Amino acid sequence: MLTEKLKIAELTSEESRQFLNEDAVILLPMGSLEDQGTHAPMGDYLAAERVALDIARAARAEGVPTFVAPVIPFGGEDYFGSTHGGIAVSQSTLVAVLDDMFRCLSRHGLTKLLVINGHGGNVGAINEVSQKWRRQNGMFVASMYLWQISYELLKDILGPEKAAAVSGHGGDPLTSVGLHYYPEILRLDLRRAPPKNQMVMGLEAAGYAVVKYAGAKLQAPTEALEASPDGVWGGDPIHSSAETGKALVERLTAIGAGFIRDHVSKGFPH
Repeated sequence: MLTEKLKIAELTSEESRQFLNEDAVILLPMGSLEDQGTHAPMGDYLAAERVALDIARAARAEGVPTFVAPVIPFGGEDYFGSTHGGIAVSQSTLVAVLDDMFRCLSRHGLTKLLVINGHGGNVGAINEVSQKWRRQNGMFVASMYLWQISYELLKDILGPEKAAAVSGHGGDPLTSVGLHYYPEILRLDLRRAPPKNQMVMGLEAAGYAVVKYAGAKLQAPTEALEASPDGVWGGDPIHSSAETGKALVERLTAIGAGFIRDHVSKGFPH
């Protein structure tokens, strides 16, 4: 009988040998520690790990033995280095950490992996390492970028107009997901609306590391706090709710569990 434990960290070494076999699927949650708005905890990895655990439970209900690796809490360094108290690692360090994780798991025949990602700054490193391992030994590791998926799901859950009003950094999906999972550590009394007409280096801010000139968006080496001093861009968290978070998590869980059942657990057969 499969253990009730979901986290690899909670398995004993004997349980690891018994349950982490060629049929096991391993989820690799990761996120960041950065400004998520004045009202939200900086660690978005908290949400990524919770989603991973929900996906693992749902995948087990589908008959797939699924386990969750320890979360990587530090995101790949990008324009959020301006976050007070934030901790990020260089892209090369993140690549090395992921590469070592893949190597350790692969050594023991654990090649059915799925990355559960909660930070845009991790995407490049994930792609680099997953491409390397596919070329090296044929291991195929896909990734769920949770918040990118959620932006599309919000349009269906809320309708396009309301989704546009709430979607963005410091807004949804993360604020609503946080209200669903851990409302006790959010500070809704500290919420701030996204800035208007924010200027950076004499140019209009058009997003993170993006400025606007003559109607065109240009990439620029600006820091996040220059574009949004309160950590909010695009969506207003005043529209966020636990109900939205619950609906999002249910959709993400169903997508993840279905993908594991239909593809990851089967080793992506051609």
